[in-house]
Amino acid sequence: MSKLSHYDSAGTARMVDISEKVNTARTAQAHAFVRMSAEVLAALPANPKGDPLEVARIAAIQAAKRTWELIPLCHQIPIAKVDIDFRIETAGIRVFSYVACIAGTGAEMEALTAAAVAALTIYDMTKALDKGIEISELHLLKKSGGKSGDYERTKND
Repeated sequence: MSKLSHYDSAGTARMVDISEKVNTARTAQAHAFVRMSAEVLAALPANPKGDPLEVARIAAIQAAKRTWELIPLCHQIPIAKVDIDFRIETAGIRVFSYVACIAGTGAEMEALTAAAVAALTIYDMTKALDKGIEISELHLLKKSGGKSGDYERTKND
């Protein structure tokens, strides 16, 4: 396992210096799951606040672009693309995010933030029907580029 890069030799939190890193193409994909009842799922098209999935898509894109403002030691990166997809299942909604950039650091935090905010927005848009909706399974699916190379989650991760 590598050492934690956000601490100096004295144990003080620090922002990693990426000024010497070469800008390369980097991508990241993340996932979250919003568990909800069949009744809430059936009510999605009639939501008086609007289409929860489209509102969640816009919120997720906005969140990816502002991740550096939310995570204290995260760098601002020039995001080239953000895609958000949803898969409706019998137990809820699966959220998938994809972020691409050309930068000196990766897009993992942006992809994770996008998936989390999409899930939170779905909750916000449907909580009037059920306060027991659950958000789970927030994790990185894949990443490419950078010094650490590619990563793809396996079922055992």
